[in-house]
Amino acid sequence: MHPILTIAVKAARRAGTTINRAASDIDRIRVETKAANDFVTEVDRAAEAAIIEVLLDAYPGHGILAEESGQAAGNADSEYQWIIDPLDGTTNFIHGFPQYAISIALAREGVVEQAVVYDPVRNELFTASKGRGAYLNERRIRVSRRTKLADSLLATGFPFRELDNIDAYLGMFRELCQKTAGIRRPGAASLDLAYVASGRVDGFWEMGLSIWDIAAGALLVQEAGGLVSDLSGESDYLNTGNIIAATPKVFVQMLPIIQAHRPVGMTA
Repeated sequence: MHPILTIAVKAARRAGTTINRAASDIDRIRVETKAANDFVTEVDRAAEAAIIEVLLDAYPGHGILAEESGQAAGNADSEYQWIIDPLDGTTNFIHGFPQYAISIALAREGVVEQAVVYDPVRNELFTASKGRGAYLNERRIRVSRRTKLADSLLATGFPFRELDNIDAYLGMFRELCQKTAGIRRPGAASLDLAYVASGRVDGFWEMGLSIWDIAAGALLVQEAGGLVSDLSGESDYLNTGNIIAATPKVFVQMLPIIQAHRPVGMTA
């Protein structure tokens, strides 16, 4: 494992300990509303603080971009930037629904080079280093071998922060629902992408995500042999927050369907 990735894994496991401890008594957790259907808890903040402490202890000159604290920590001018979601799937977490994860990525000059997605419920650790493949608990993983959309199981995420594009999304959902073996909506994009990388689902799409939701998971998919793009089929998904990821042959069948229902005026 790459030395930098080892530090990221240490940070993810530290946060996982915080989250698992809190999960044993969810009713006592304080929940705040950031925006409509967008929540934060004291656990998100504690997990984020634990991650940042581990990362900056090892690499004090690196930059930090974290969901709850933004760029308040680290060196904002560094060529290295850690992109952190301390608890992806907070809504699941506060309901006791066991589908959430810690997502940590390291970008160098805007290119993601290291990725960790850690599921503390199942103790599943997904990791990738650019050019070195993707792994689940140190076992090499690959996207599935399915080639037909009709045989594929897809994952998605419903719009929840802003509902402006709900009709376009429902058009995508309706057509893909008719042309696949099924669609799942687990509720944590980082894990959805990790599941594409490990072949548990054959494709994933969602709109309106944040960079910390997808930076690590996208690298996992790419290093596992999958394709990732925005809604235009280009590589600007970290900026647009709109993403399609799948095994190569399923990807080329998903893309035109999603593009056909793309909201008016949305280019990516």
